[in-house]
Amino acid sequence: MTGRMVMTDLLKPEEIKKALDAFAAETFDPKKFFEMIGMRAMTAENVKKVFQVLDVDASGYIEEDELKFVLKGFSKDGRDLTDAETKAFLQAADKDGDGKIGIDEFEALVHE
Repeated sequence: MTGRMVMTDLLKPEEIKKALDAFAAETFDPKKFFEMIGMRAMTAENVKKVFQVLDVDASGYIEEDELKFVLKGFSKDGRDLTDAETKAFLQAADKDGDGKIGIDEFEALVHE
């Protein structure tokens, strides 16, 4: 496979759309979102692949500026998260308080 993976290589487009629609106006809840798109049932290896798609700059972390656009990582139709949603997402996943989400923190949030 050439180039970067895309979410539809790993997840069903209709489930992504349904989850995006569910959070179109609501406050974004990452745990609920990941569950709706079927990530909780994924292997740790596939969750890591999702992480790599979301880690746009390939730094090994999802930083706050990447988090804001996390829904766009799942679909170009995804909306930007609000600043409050971005901060809440970061708080939910950033267990070591370094201001970014590492791969282990991401997997822990998905499988929590």
